[in-house]
Amino acid sequence: MSAATDPQPSGSVDELRARLAKLHPARIDLTLGRVERLLAALDHPEQRLPPVIHIAGTNGKGSTLAFLRAILEAAGLSVHAYTSPHLVRVNETIRLGRPGGGVLVSDDELAAALAHCERVNAGAPITLFEIETVAAFWLFAQHPADVLLLEVGLGGRLDSTNVIEQPLACVLTPIGIDHTEFLGPTLADIAAEKAGILRRGAPVIVAEQDDAAMAVIEREAKRQRAPLFACGQQWHVQIEHGRLAYQDERGLLDLTAPKLFGRHQIDNAGLAIATLRAQTRFNIDQAAYQAGLLTAEWPARMQRLTTGKLLDDAPAGCELWLDGAHNADGGRVAAAALGDLEERVSRPLVLIAGMMANKDAAAFLANFTGLTRHLIVVPIPDRDGAMPPDRLAEAGRALGLRVELAEDVPAALRRIASLAYELPPRILITGSLYLAGHVLSLNGTPPS
Repeated sequence: MSAATDPQPSGSVDELRARLAKLHPARIDLTLGRVERLLAALDHPEQRLPPVIHIAGTNGKGSTLAFLRAILEAAGLSVHAYTSPHLVRVNETIRLGRPGGGVLVSDDELAAALAHCERVNAGAPITLFEIETVAAFWLFAQHPADVLLLEVGLGGRLDSTNVIEQPLACVLTPIGIDHTEFLGPTLADIAAEKAGILRRGAPVIVAEQDDAAMAVIEREAKRQRAPLFACGQQWHVQIEHGRLAYQDERGLLDLTAPKLFGRHQIDNAGLAIATLRAQTRFNIDQAAYQAGLLTAEWPARMQRLTTGKLLDDAPAGCELWLDGAHNADGGRVAAAALGDLEERVSRPLVLIAGMMANKDAAAFLANFTGLTRHLIVVPIPDRDGAMPPDRLAEAGRALGLRVELAEDVPAALRRIASLAYELPPRILITGSLYLAGHVLSLNGTPPS
């Protein structure tokens, strides 16, 4: 059955999602059984997809995918993409490939896909993310494309996306401590879950990793007889004289540095380049690599807000930055990017932060203690599981930060504007992708 032959979906996308969210009591319940059951009932759309590049890791998945998409589209290819979580609208998670550039799925297409999956599922238990992933596969199978970039939601081994039998390539971004309640307490445990996406014979391209994580990845790659392309071994990337220098056994690429800001984006760009050079299906020339680095965009990752409503509340002449970092490693790379900014142009720095309750606030905030003494804590509105502001404030005070609480982000910006700084400050809003999405919505600049 296709969407065209289905009755009209009963309800908007938001109404459908609210109804689907009631089918299973747990928001996260890692298993493949429910997804495999529904995919079988839909006649296995996951077996009718374009070639898949599957991406797992703790940090950098979305940015690496953004570089891959921009490079492939610059080479003239049509690219489907599946990412999570969304920032403002769930449509952001599904991008349908088109000649000349992909587009976010429309409300009508998404509602039809969700309604079709709802009917076929017939009330059986399934999580919202699981049925949204199945709907994405069903949509991708309806539309031809040259490649599908598939981002893992959480973990890897038991993630809803891990039903692809023979991917074109498997990619592992940096792995760190996060989601320990689902993936295990140690880095080796977490790496084993992430490496669960590896498949027999499919090349695995790996970012620089901690030794404990790398040992697990190497062992699983050997077991799967999967060729391993690891940063620092089979390929190298660095900045030389302000340019990106990438090298592997096929030679050297000398490229303009990427538009996405932060030294970590050099590593993410290198991982994307290595992924495309580790397979033989697509022949990408240097011009496409260069164009991709200069056009890749990924919202809420060291994104400077230069337009929008929030600037009316911010101090005149300030720099307003947004980053969705939410764990210790994410905080480290955000702090490094701020350090680079400070070296270029020195300004006082103020953090505005809100976090989820299952995150290590102290480990996250510790990254910024050498850069600022001023933290303003805000709540994350309408989000179950958000960390109480008092608890986040306590973590900041324990690190010696001057902490204030504000009722929301505009109030925090107005508070900063009321202070007498010698230079307009640099402001970073951070701590959660949910907060970042809320900020983009407030600002009137949602992803498009």
